[in-house]
Amino acid sequence: MKLLFDENLSRKLVGLVRDLFSDSVHVSQLGLIGGTTDLAIWNFAKQNGFTIITADNDFSNLAGALGPPPKVVLLENCDYPTNVALSLIRSNAIRISEFDRSDRALLILRKP
Repeated sequence: MKLLFDENLSRKLVGLVRDLFSDSVHVSQLGLIGGTTDLAIWNFAKQNGFTIITADNDFSNLAGALGPPPKVVLLENCDYPTNVALSLIRSNAIRISEFDRSDRALLILRKP
């Protein structure tokens, strides 16, 4: 499973989840930052088989309006440190993998 980390999430997360999601990248690694629209990121993810992982509600709106692919994993109210986001992703790795095989467009992860 390939996760595309949005610019509102730390680049460090890619390396920290590589053992679980080995083909993941951050938008900054692809030059998709600084003026790249959410729709352009959406289309890139769709064309390249990525699931977008983000803290941006705009992607959940796109998922509702356009449906998959791509799929969107939303870290809801992600105003917390990278280590908390990492813990949330790692503790939900099975849910994220199962979501990838589902027909749903959006998975919302909430901090406990």
